[in-house]
Amino acid sequence: MRNCANPRYDTGNMTFSNSIRIIAVSLAFSVLIGGAAGGAVYWKLSQELDALRANLPASQRMEPEQGIYLPQTTEEERVINVVREASDAVVSIILTRDEPVFEQVFRDPFEEFFGEPSPFRVPELQQRGTERKEIGGGSGFLVSADGMIITNKHVVLADDVDYTVFTNDGRSFPAQILARDPVQDLAVLKIEGTSSFPFLRLGNSERLQIGQTVIAIGNALAEFRNTVSVGVISGLGRTITASDGQGFVETIEDVIQTDAAINKGNSGGPLLNLAGEVVGMNTATVLDAQNIGFAIPSDRAKRGLYQVRELGKIVYPFLGIQYALVTERLQEEENLPVDYGALIQEVVAGSAGAQAGLQKNDILLEFDGKKITQQNSLAKIIQRYDETKAKPTYSPGDTVSLKVLRNGKERALTVILGERKD
Repeated sequence: MRNCANPRYDTGNMTFSNSIRIIAVSLAFSVLIGGAAGGAVYWKLSQELDALRANLPASQRMEPEQGIYLPQTTEEERVINVVREASDAVVSIILTRDEPVFEQVFRDPFEEFFGEPSPFRVPELQQRGTERKEIGGGSGFLVSADGMIITNKHVVLADDVDYTVFTNDGRSFPAQILARDPVQDLAVLKIEGTSSFPFLRLGNSERLQIGQTVIAIGNALAEFRNTVSVGVISGLGRTITASDGQGFVETIEDVIQTDAAINKGNSGGPLLNLAGEVVGMNTATVLDAQNIGFAIPSDRAKRGLYQVRELGKIVYPFLGIQYALVTERLQEEENLPVDYGALIQEVVAGSAGAQAGLQKNDILLEFDGKKITQQNSLAKIIQRYDETKAKPTYSPGDTVSLKVLRNGKERALTVILGERKD
């Protein structure tokens, strides 16, 4: 308050402003006394600790480390650090091929019949050689120092093209397709040559939490290299049907939903957590909707990468059934005795499931002792990646126990998993 002469603030012969000064001086004096006392206590304790440390054996003695300072960082600073570290491992993938070049000419349609030119001319296109052209592109990210790259399958579907990888520092390298995932929208490429590259770590997508901050990096709109967007995990375990607008349509289960912007050309780029780990791969977005994007969990990428290294291809175990997960609605409609499991609608003839004795209208309750629910679907269980063993949990040829409900009675079956074909 500026008007300290106001008599309402007088206390005897001392004004309010003077009392403020006295309080401030008193506090300062107290701080000096407290500081002196604290210094004395610290000096005494320091002497005692030095004495105790001196009496310890050398093997048990821990000397204080010098020069270590761990400042608190804001989320903004963490995002900046992640982007700075990760950007060098994010690449652009460009597809090129020789396309015919045509030019328009005007031809006399009657000269060849009458042997003489006429005043009439009709336009037609004639090929004049070929020209190298870009026909598509997308994003990807390096996952090994020797140049292995993960991207979306729909980015690299074509076989009659050349693939060129552009790194963040402007270099370009030819690349070849090592494998395309038959189930997920995922593919693995390899840069040709022996250069050493920065790469990203694949995190554990099983630990993701709704609301967790994530960062998407990619070649947005196939033009703006290493564009960054930030958002959160909006949902987990989604099932989507995605199309690239050119005839490629695929249903993908158990994907991550995020509100981090994902655009055309952004496909195949990494979705990162604040530790700089890849937790997903940008895959799809909803047209005419704001901030609804989807990413394939990083555990699927780990699974594919492991198999490419070990087998040279990506394979999936195959049970050979068509099913519907039991929901509250399905339970009511079909009058089912349980509220979980997978209701078998069809068994593929000759498949692993048929050989194990599975039948139509069976309810598959458990797979290898794992309860089948809407949150833990059969597809999710079969495709799981074992973080402890660093390999897929299930592979073709594995023997697995099944628990089935048939005509109100539980049955135990055993199946030898087959291999899914494209």
